[in-house]
Amino acid sequence: MNETAEHRLKRLKMRSMRRGIKEMDLILVRFADARLHSMTETELDAYEALLDENDQDLYQWVSGQVVGPEAHKTLIKEISDLVHSS
Repeated sequence: MNETAEHRLKRLKMRSMRRGIKEMDLILVRFADARLHSMTETELDAYEALLDENDQDLYQWVSGQVVGPEAHKTLIKEISDLVHSS
């Protein structure tokens, strides 16, 4: 994909705020606002892979109801910490 960094950040933010359930919209857009601009390409790749996951699963992982997959462990913790810091 031949995409500018600016376009990628905008696209990922839109994907963060246009989820299947409102709770994940709120959680992920807050995370996107706080972190996307400072993430490396590798971290953005990992975040994009996380966005491909089902919202119900994501919500359970972030809320601590269910342990998430090892591949997403770091991002799930970051998102969960941000959510629980308010």
